[in-house]
Amino acid sequence: MASYLWRKYADYVYSKWEKTILWDMVDPYRRPKSFTPLVTIYILAFYTGVIGSAITEQLYKEKYWEDHPGHVVPLMKPKFYYGPWKILKGEALPPDQ
Repeated sequence: MASYLWRKYADYVYSKWEKTILWDMVDPYRRPKSFTPLVTIYILAFYTGVIGSAITEQLYKEKYWEDHPGHVVPLMKPKFYYGPWKILKGEALPPDQ
């Protein structure tokens, strides 16, 4: 029984080695992996951000109109930008002013 198990194990190891040699020879000719899933995820993430920011800005406008009916809605201050941010009459000033 022990010799049978050793023979089976030796056959397994030898066939495993043969498979490795075979796939090592075939591997350079294999098709490259596709970038389609990665590109799809990036596109979905971008448009999710665009839609999210549009919804956020619309909610900001509606809230402002509830508090100040009939007034022009000022530009929404950027949420994740903490640098200098000056606005004069609805247009951004150059950074030197």
